[in-house]
Amino acid sequence: RRKEQVGGKCPQKHEGSTVHCESNTFLSAHTQSTIQPMAQSNCTQVTQFSLVGFTEELVTQGNLFLLFLLTYLVTIVGNLGIIILIRASPHLHSPMYYFLGNLAFVDFCFSTIVTPKMLVDLMLEKKSIAYAGCVAQVFLFQLSGITECFLLAAMAYDRYVAICHPLLYPLVMSPKCCFQLVTGSYLMGAIVYTWCVFGGSFCGPKLIDHFFCDVSPVLKLVCSDTHSSEMVIFAFVTINIVGTSVIVAVSYISIICTVLRMCSAQRRARAFHTCTSHLMAVALLYGSAFFMYLQPPSSHRSLDKVASIFYAVVNPMLNPFIYSLRNKEVKGALVMCRRRFLNHWQHKTVLSSRT
Repeated sequence: RRKEQVGGKCPQKHEGSTVHCESNTFLSAHTQSTIQPMAQSNCTQVTQFSLVGFTEELVTQGNLFLLFLLTYLVTIVGNLGIIILIRASPHLHSPMYYFLGNLAFVDFCFSTIVTPKMLVDLMLEKKSIAYAGCVAQVFLFQLSGITECFLLAAMAYDRYVAICHPLLYPLVMSPKCCFQLVTGSYLMGAIVYTWCVFGGSFCGPKLIDHFFCDVSPVLKLVCSDTHSSEMVIFAFVTINIVGTSVIVAVSYISIICTVLRMCSAQRRARAFHTCTSHLMAVALLYGSAFFMYLQPPSSHRSLDKVASIFYAVVNPMLNPFIYSLRNKEVKGALVMCRRRFLNHWQHKTVLSSRT
């Protein structure tokens, strides 16, 4: 029987390979295919990935660092400011602002998961991330994204009840109901598909063509069959994104029908004004999410980085401005808090001068 030497090496061997097999057994031709999976099972698992980032030009990296640093600072100030303002203003203690406060918290987490690591990588020549860090980043990013989708759906339902059934609003949107909707949003976000991404074998290059660990770029590095994982991920995304977008669409169709039946033009304008901010936030998030995740990973293009910047960095920065600049109640609460702070500061100044 003809013998042939089979080295226990992975199908691809090059610098940056994530798997190293240790076997030099002489096998017969008909048993090679049987033993090969056993040889692969003794492979060393990947410990870290490298990130491509945006560009290798130092001047461009410096400009991007300043731009994203400014964006992140505005995101922190805007979202934490919304949370503090809602907690400090009693007349903002309503279901609408309860959801808005949680949305600001999720946006803050959304940006923090990606931006600090991205800023550090822009200052380094070698951009790398540990395997455990990559898994954590994918998990937390999915958690924040899915939670935000369900929070936006809950906010759409809140607007539907407020406009279409105003007399039932205090009963339907009770504190208990609001707490259940927010808790359910976080629980749905916890049902993620990270195991589908990291469940395969990484036998090829460990270079992620992205500026952070996202589902599609990491899935491209898996050397085993990813068809079933792609189908599971597509199903999860369809249920979460499409399902919540249907809730938003049905809510606003009912709102539009109700508003058009109103006799007073002033009431119609006020009703549409209360929904404009939420619709803008929905359009920004769902537009980029549909572009990124409702397509097979094999068809992803270079524009994915632009879409990722938009929903991971820009959108969390814009949401506080969308909800505050077009909202008279938020602007009124901000003016009252500023007056309260100035009065307190003047009072302390007068007392210190007397002493």
